Order: sequence, then C-alpha cells, then structure tokens
Amino acid sequence: MSVIETNIEIPADYSVSVFGQFDEYVKKIEKTLKVTIIARDSQVKILGSESGAGHARKVLANLLELAKRGNTITEQNVDYALALCMDEKEDAVLEIDDELVCRTITGKPIKPKTLGQKYYVEQIRQKMIVFGLGPAGTGKTYLAMAMAIQAFKNNEVGRIILTRPAIEAGEKLGFLPGDLQSKVDPYLRPLYDALYQIMGAESFAANMEKGLIEVAPLAYMRGRTLDNAFIILDEAQNTTPAQMKMFLTRIGFGSKVIVTGDSSQKDLPAGTVSGLDVAIKVLSKVDDIGFVKLTNQDVVRHPLVQKIVKAYEDYESRQNRRTKSLVKDKESENKKEKTTKRRGRQNDN
Repeated sequence: MSVIETNIEIPADYSVSVFGQFDEYVKKIEKTLKVTIIARDSQVKILGSESGAGHARKVLANLLELAKRGNTITEQNVDYALALCMDEKEDAVLEIDDELVCRTITGKPIKPKTLGQKYYVEQIRQKMIVFGLGPAGTGKTYLAMAMAIQAFKNNEVGRIILTRPAIEAGEKLGFLPGDLQSKVDPYLRPLYDALYQIMGAESFAANMEKGLIEVAPLAYMRGRTLDNAFIILDEAQNTTPAQMKMFLTRIGFGSKVIVTGDSSQKDLPAGTVSGLDVAIKVLSKVDDIGFVKLTNQDVVRHPLVQKIVKAYEDYESRQNRRTKSLVKDKESENKKEKTTKRRGRQNDN
C-alpha cells in the first residue's frame, strides 16, 4: 500500500478546538483512519493511504469550519464526522450545522447534530403529526420541545401542551404526598428540565400561570379538543392502544403533534400491547403523518451511551434469533412426533 502525503492549514486560534485536549481528537482520527498526523505551527501534514489521508483531511477541514462558525467541537462531532466519511458523506456535517432550531435562554444554539435529527426537524416542519422513534439520547423529546417553543414564540400556535403516561419505570413508588401537581411532577420532570433550559424558569412560570403552557399526564387529555396547540406526547411506548387512539383523536384545527417513544423501553405490565406499536402499524400509510426512526448513530449524549445502546441492540437481536431458532426447532420436533404417531397408527391398522 502506497503512502501519500497531504496538507491542511489550521490556524493556531482553532487548533485546540479542532485537535481536542491533549490532541485526543487527532489521536481518534489517526486510529480510525490509520493515518499519521503531524502538526507544525499552523501547517498539518497527513500521511497514509490515498483513501485514509483524503478522509482525514476532509474531517479536519469540516471540524475547522465548524469551529470557525463558533461551535464547540465535541467528541460526538468527531465521531459523527468519521462515521459520515465512511459513507462518503463528509459534507453532511456542515449541512446539518446550517439548521438552527432556536436558542436557549443563555444564547446557546439548538441544532440537529446528525442526519437523522435533521430529517426529524424537517418532518416536524412539514407534517401535522410526526412519530419520533428511537433509543435514549437521540434528542427526540428535546428537539420536539425546541420546535414547540419556537412555534409558540413565532405565534404559529397559541399554546404548548406536554404530556406523557404516568407509569412507574419498573418500580413501585407508592403514595406521593402533596397536591395533584406534586403527585404528577416526578413523571413529567424531564419535560420541565427541557423547558427551563430553552425558555427559562421565569418565562415558563409566567406562561404556565396563564395556561399557555400545560404539562399534564396523558389521562387528563380525555374529553378535550386541542385546537391551535403544539402537543408533545412523550414516552409513547407506555401507552395502551386505547390511550393512543384517545390522544390522537383529540387533535383540532391549527395543531401540530409530536409523538416520541422507544419501543425497547416499555414499562407496561407483562403481556400488555403498546399503543405506539399499534399506531405504527395502523397509521404508517396515512398522509400527513411522518415517521422518523432514529438509531444508535443519532445518539448525541456521551459517546459511551452510543456504545451501550448498540450493545443492547446487538444483545436483543441475538436473543430474538435464538428465540426464533428454538421455536422453529420445537415446531420441527412436534411435526416429526406427529408424523411418527401417524405412521404408528397406520402400521397398527
């Protein structure tokens, strides 16, 4: 394999951001693409195969452009840039960065960080109802909340309604003291956290007092018609089919609905069918309803979370294959047993 040399200029002002602390990002690029990167002042030399050196140069160039745009380069940015270069989609890193949803109360921009998230945001803008499906850490709820707050600020909707099933996550919580709001708050805390970060506690409290923002358990949606509202149903995998049907039939004119869920993390009693699973089957061909399936590649939390999600997916896939194999073997065994018995009866006759 021939070794080629290519060069790129990275100004000193951006070198720490692009290279990472103690050159951790450079080491990751070297290890992944099997290249050697040597930096001398602002000149960076890349040695490796034609493919490896070319990809490394493109990754560094994209990270540099992200840094110039004012972004803080994270390990997730580097990992995703490397993943995209394997699919010859390096330029998608910059396309994703062009999509600004809104800014937090501190001015931090909220943007999609993966192609899956970008498609999710586009579907929310285009469709009346969107199902955001995928594992933990893919930004399903956070991006939906950001889109809701932006629509509210732009007067596209008159209020925001956030809801989720009040179901215990594998534990019995017992009696909770306090008034009704105190009892349901623990179930809705993740939604509050996102609202505080994007909108600010004071603005949230003021709008909530006016009834323009409502955070409530799913059971409280029954009997209502929700017009001119941005409605988010979170943790939809924990709904029953009846609850999901009830929720979707509440939608009125001028409303937009986002349903988020992860079918691999159900907290329903054993044997209970998930309303999310049923809705996917029933509504998959209905116009104006979008389905976005995010994967472990869209996980934007700590890189270890992505590895955990992938490990669980692989484990569940192996378990499913093993179960199917056991069922198939059992069916084959039963078939042989029936054939043997039938032949025995025929011989007796």
